[in-house]
Amino acid sequence: MEAEEKQKNGLIYGLEDRPPFREAFFAALQHLLAIFVAIITPPLIIAGALKLDAETTGYLVSMALIASGIATFVQCRRFGCLGTGLLCIQGTSFSFIGPIIAAGMTGGLPLIFGSCMAASTVEMLISRLLKYTRKVITPLVSGVVVTLIGMSLIKVGITACGGGAAAQADGTFGSLKYVGLSALVLILIIFFNRSSNRYLRMSSIVIGLATGYVVAWLMGMVDFTSIQSYGGITLPHPFRFGLDISLSAVISLALIFIITAIEAYGDITANSMISGEPVEGDKFIRRASGGILADGFNSMLSGMLCAFPNSVFAQNNGMIQLTGVASRYVGYYIAALLVLLGLFPAVGLVFSLMPEPVLGGATLLMFGTVAAAGIRIIAAQEMNRKATLVIAISFSLGLSVELVPDILCQLPTTLRNIFSSGITTGGLTAILTNVLIRIKE
Repeated sequence: MEAEEKQKNGLIYGLEDRPPFREAFFAALQHLLAIFVAIITPPLIIAGALKLDAETTGYLVSMALIASGIATFVQCRRFGCLGTGLLCIQGTSFSFIGPIIAAGMTGGLPLIFGSCMAASTVEMLISRLLKYTRKVITPLVSGVVVTLIGMSLIKVGITACGGGAAAQADGTFGSLKYVGLSALVLILIIFFNRSSNRYLRMSSIVIGLATGYVVAWLMGMVDFTSIQSYGGITLPHPFRFGLDISLSAVISLALIFIITAIEAYGDITANSMISGEPVEGDKFIRRASGGILADGFNSMLSGMLCAFPNSVFAQNNGMIQLTGVASRYVGYYIAALLVLLGLFPAVGLVFSLMPEPVLGGATLLMFGTVAAAGIRIIAAQEMNRKATLVIAISFSLGLSVELVPDILCQLPTTLRNIFSSGITTGGLTAILTNVLIRIKE
């Protein structure tokens, strides 16, 4: 029965299976390739906005990797009621960038870390009340949120395929070399992913990215001479920059933590479905509440380590679907690799040189699978008039702010930062419409 269930979900290794070292390492490496740039990008953006020096910036990047490794281990291992017990990966969240920069402009890094730690308690509180909110955050709502997460991330993926922000700035965005390189990576991943050979399937992302990296280097798109030094080691120094707190910063960040809880619920739902686990019932609620609790706890821990808030990564759900490996034990390898990358920044520097079109070819497919997982959740629900309205309104508003962000230009900055995300707007809309709309069939 267990083998039939795995086959039904397209899995090679289920949640509690222990893959051999070689296969587990391959799967972990592919997850790592999918998340590395996403983890280091927020600290780089924040450091640039706050005009921090190179040493401080490097430290923030290292701590982001170490904090993500610890957070991932907590989620996969599960300690009592803390964690999901799924192959659930955490990394630095993009959602907090706006409020963090605003806080940093006012009080620097001490205010950022102090306020983030205080605001993270809101998400932990939500996790304890989750079992009372099942009529509010239903599978339909989580399906809408997961679909919006995938659809919103597709924009990030296609931007990378065209060359990224740098190419947009210099007028080369969408050039044939960028699009062609992305297409090569995408086609290779699809080709090897459809193979009946489990090793080729599990290695499809690595093969695509490695080939793309080599081709990009041959095209002169990778400049190793830009790295001055590959040596050194970075050790964590808790509370290195001190702590401060501001009520306005805490309120602004707390709102994002509420949305992060909703996103985490949606991601955990998708992860459970892909892993062949239940998406309803007491077992699922315990798993989801533990994951959201860990989401908030890990963000508080990140603040102690001088890293920015962590959240569950949606793209890894797509990776599980593509590789067919849902074993939570793979998460231990991912966690260890993240910590090593943080301690030894030389390896991370090589990864950071990967051209955006190479990464874009892989992430575009992964983000699409996240959206597909959300559609599967929605399709499993009863499609009555209320459900149709909830979906229609949520997608309309969520995608509107993604496609035409200027619609929010007259709002106060705080509100604009919150609702500029289609995930935020669509997720909140799904919750409200699901509660408020009453239709007698």
